[in-house]
Formats: sequence, structure tokens, C-alpha cells
Amino acid sequence: MVEPANPANEGTWTIGDVTVTRIVENEVPIAPRALLPSATPRHLKRHESWLKPWFMDDDGDFLLSFHMLVVESRGRRIVVDTCVGEHTVQGMRAFRGSRKILRDLDAHGFPLDSVDTVLCTHLHFDHVGWNTMKTGRGWVPAFPNARYLFARIELDYWRTHKDRSLSRTHHYCVRPILDAGLADLVETDHRLTTEVRLVPTPGHTPGHVSVEIASRGKTALITGDAVHHPVQWAEPSWKMTADSHIRQGETTRRKLVERYADGPTLIIGTHYATPTAGRIKSGARGHYFAAETRAPGIAAPKAEIAARRRPPRAPVAER
Repeated sequence: MVEPANPANEGTWTIGDVTVTRIVENEVPIAPRALLPSATPRHLKRHESWLKPWFMDDDGDFLLSFHMLVVESRGRRIVVDTCVGEHTVQGMRAFRGSRKILRDLDAHGFPLDSVDTVLCTHLHFDHVGWNTMKTGRGWVPAFPNARYLFARIELDYWRTHKDRSLSRTHHYCVRPILDAGLADLVETDHRLTTEVRLVPTPGHTPGHVSVEIASRGKTALITGDAVHHPVQWAEPSWKMTADSHIRQGETTRRKLVERYADGPTLIIGTHYATPTAGRIKSGARGHYFAAETRAPGIAAPKAEIAARRRPPRAPVAER
């Protein structure tokens, strides 16, 4: 079993020789049907026992996290997804981040200039935000010594497909990386190190990728938005409002369930609220996501849940 590297901090995991650290930008409550239209109170009722208190609050709202994942492998430091950044997207104001996440990176021992690679699982606004930051010289790469990896098919899609919200920040967060010559366009099965590789998981976007880690017999999967919320492991047919190819997204989720259910692989969710990681299990009513918590049987502290709930409920703008 892969255990958190620090039991008091659910945001760091060790997978063989690989370390993954979670740096949070924001956690917000969101109305379930704003994220997953099929997630009605009646349909969610059968999943409440394992969704609460981590991924659903007492008011029935989902809890959604925006965070970077820093992967350390073979001497390389890889940042997976760069959140929202200092951008306000219409209809999604509650998602806006701040420079605190950059200070938190440094506090955890990851100064910006120490990062070797930035990987975007896809190019929606909430995964590219801190690719860049604004200075007196305009928008410049936030990680000055890093190569930025974009799936070739993903970038090609967004070069011809314009969206009023999902790609709204590309001019500030993607174009400067291309102009600086820091982007590497890769295939969706690209291998970053001998322990870290991309897995094609299309549907949410055409070139969407997840990240598979395998080291010394231990394995983990960083989901990206292929499985946007843990409930989709139980309900793979539930689309997310921003999925570009609905049927393909469902097919991808079913394949992931088939591959990882009841196995040893640690699932680390790109938008999963604390504790973020867990495993896919089979039960009497189907599959469910079993969260890896601080210690068996410990419930979420009330203060921790209350802190998550302070931001206003975040709607997801319709496409």
C-alpha cells in the first residue's frame, strides 16, 4: 500500500522512489448539478455514505479543489497543472487564485526556478493559470527554467476551437510560453522519466492526458479531469459540463474503472478536495472511491470543513 509520506499532511505521497506533493490554490463548494448535470439529490443519495465528509458537505454541495501536484522523479521536478492564476473568468469568479500559491511552493521547498518541467493535462483555464505571471514586462513564464509540455493534439484543437470561457486565458497563459520557445509538443503517451509517463484519457478534451507513476512496484495515477469528481468512479456515465466529447469521456472513465478497480494503484485527483487520494473499490452497490485519510476512522475536523465552505458557492458557466 502507498502511504502518505507524512501522515499529518495528506498532501504528500511516496510512490516507490517518486514523491508527489499537493500545493493548494483554492477549495470551494459547488452545486453538484453545476458540475455534473446528472448529479441530482436523489441520485447522489446512494453515494452519500462515502462522499461525506470529504467530497460532499452537509448542505449537499460538492467540494472542489484547485491545486498543483509537484512530482519528483529521477532528479527532475515536474509540476502537473498550474491552476487558475490571477484571472477572473466570467461566471467562475470564486475560482480565482492568488500569488499565495507561489509563496506556498517556495515554502514547501519548490522555488519557481527549481522546476524542470511543467505539464498541463489539458488546456482549460484552470490548468494553465500559473504557466505565467504578470510583471512590468507583461506576462512572462512563471517557471523560468522549465520546459512546458502540451499534448500536440490538445494544442492543435485549441488553435482552431475558441470558447468564451474555457480557453479565455490562453492569450496570457499559453501564448507567452509558445512565444518564449519554452513549449514542447508531445504525444499523449509521452514518457517523462523511467517512472512517470502520460496516459491518453480523451473526452474531457481531445488531447487530455492523465499521469501514471510506477516505481519499485508501487503505482499511482494523477487523473487530470478525466474523472472530475470522485462520484464519477461510481457513475462513469455522468458527464461533466465542460466535456468536449461526452461519449468518449464516458468510455475513458469506464476503461479507467476496469483497469484500476480493486487494485493497488493510488488515485490522486486533480480536483479532489482533501484528502485528494484514494483507491477504487467494489461494493454491494458498485464501485466507490475509498479516500486515504490521516488515520483509519478519523473524520474531517469541523473547522477544516468550515474553512472550505467560506467561499461563495461556485457556479460553472454553461458552454
